[in-house]
Amino acid sequence: MSENLNDPGHGDSVASWTTVIIIMIAFALGTLFFWFDQAALVWASAGLAVVGLIVGLALKRMGYGVGGSKSKK
Repeated sequence: MSENLNDPGHGDSVASWTTVIIIMIAFALGTLFFWFDQAALVWASAGLAVVGLIVGLALKRMGYGVGGSKSKK
């Protein structure tokens, strides 16, 4: 398999992985709570998904995004 040295990373960073993991957990919990008919917890999991986006943006600004000062080269 060939290696593309011009690959921009496609989100291979701490910020992107953290964001995706938080959002996936939020959606999994939201689905579970929806199944158990717990409306307040469904909305709380939606809030957790928004928190995941905020965490990702904060990590990106701190240099942990693709091409950031603290990310792997």
